[in-house]
Amino acid sequence: MKGIMIQGTASDVGKSLIATAICRAFANEGVRVVPFKSQNMSNNSYVTIDGKEIGRAQGIQAEAANTEATVEMNPILLKPRSDQDSEVVLLGEATKTLSGRDYRDSFYEKGLETITSSLEKLEEKYDLIVMEGAGSPVEVNLKAKELVNMKVAEMADVPVILVADIDRGGVFASIVGTLELLSDDERARVQGIVINKFRGDSSLFENGIQWLEEKTGIPVLGLLPYMDNHMIDAEDSLSLPLSSTNESINTIEIVVIKPPYISNFSDLEPFYYEQDVAIKWVKHPDEIKNPDAIILPGTKSTIRDLQYFKNAGFDKRVRQFVDEGGYVVGICGGYQMLGMRLIDPTGSDTGIRFTEEEGLGFIPAVTTFSKEKLTIRVEGKLHPYTGMDLTIDGYEIHLGETKQESDRHFLLLSDGREEGYYGNSGQMIGTYLHHLFHNDKWRNQWLNRLRRRKGLKEQGIVPIQELKEQKYDELAAHFLKHIDWEKLKEITLRWRKKNELD
Repeated sequence: MKGIMIQGTASDVGKSLIATAICRAFANEGVRVVPFKSQNMSNNSYVTIDGKEIGRAQGIQAEAANTEATVEMNPILLKPRSDQDSEVVLLGEATKTLSGRDYRDSFYEKGLETITSSLEKLEEKYDLIVMEGAGSPVEVNLKAKELVNMKVAEMADVPVILVADIDRGGVFASIVGTLELLSDDERARVQGIVINKFRGDSSLFENGIQWLEEKTGIPVLGLLPYMDNHMIDAEDSLSLPLSSTNESINTIEIVVIKPPYISNFSDLEPFYYEQDVAIKWVKHPDEIKNPDAIILPGTKSTIRDLQYFKNAGFDKRVRQFVDEGGYVVGICGGYQMLGMRLIDPTGSDTGIRFTEEEGLGFIPAVTTFSKEKLTIRVEGKLHPYTGMDLTIDGYEIHLGETKQESDRHFLLLSDGREEGYYGNSGQMIGTYLHHLFHNDKWRNQWLNRLRRRKGLKEQGIVPIQELKEQKYDELAAHFLKHIDWEKLKEITLRWRKKNELD
């Protein structure tokens, strides 16, 4: 199968965004294109239509490629649960939690086998593959058993485009240093360089491009300007959206309390499309001034993050906020924290059996963690108890089961389950439903309630999915404007033809 791989000189240089742009550009030309990342490390995940879990970046790239996401697009997903351990999700299903050393020692051969099988399945269905690496391809202490950069480019036999981030500084050293640390065969695979996140007058960098091409012998395919407000979901916490700068008395301020092991922060992305909404990410209770709502997002380590919140004093600040009539929403792990008690009999959340922790005490519910994870796409309606008649869809990814001593449910799902908590006319909401606020009508009603409470004018519905499609096209257009697209396509096709002749 023809293809190309995007590798970077470091993490967060823009590999995912560039791969997304390439997927959209090829799709717009009628090519059956597929994204692929052999191994992803992220707690921001995506649930496929068959209820499997992959990295969110590949789900987004599949959307940009106009195809349905499948587990073969990201066969290995590592979800960090502590500084040492990660849950291993293999072909969309959680298998075990391993330390970095155990993973390298026991999983390498299985990883190669899974990657090979996934590539073969994708080749049967698609014309072209857009692959994404991770971090840097020259982490010399990890190269012997790496499963995501040059080894995988070799397995798929595709050329590599090296991306560097000029915004962080040291772009010449990062490019030349990366190339110097590659083996001769690996370096021969690098067929182009892209410099990302440029600010200022591009003509002032022309001599820099000339120097790089003379020094490396590799063409610079483009100088991509820094792209603000691209609105494409981020992959991991290095790319966590910034707090909004839209702050005034005519703005709804939503505080998001950031846990150390935050997951699925893309739940908050729709608020960035609302012109009168400001998102403020906070790490300390003193940063919470006078918001209109507080959101507790998902986490991969609920009890540890709950302990972190209580040690920092967030429990007292949230209690004060609620007593003053403030609105609070807890999603997944945030929902679990809002309950009375959390019980981990098997150690599936903490790694320590029989761990128990007092919750924040806002919802009359107890969460018990189990070994089996639920990952499923769901749809339904707001529960009749809420007094609203709206359809809702999203997905669940969680280990815990939360049992309430209340009939104040938030959702009535199509499978008959009563889900979540809806208290005090919506002042307190807890739910396992990720992408709750991606439901336009619900988000609009919830925000308008906050607007009315603040004496602000109600706003109309912002159609997120339509805007996302528009953003994919804008991203591709931005990329094509500043890249030698014909050269990139030539590299992709020439490499395979050259190797077939050899």
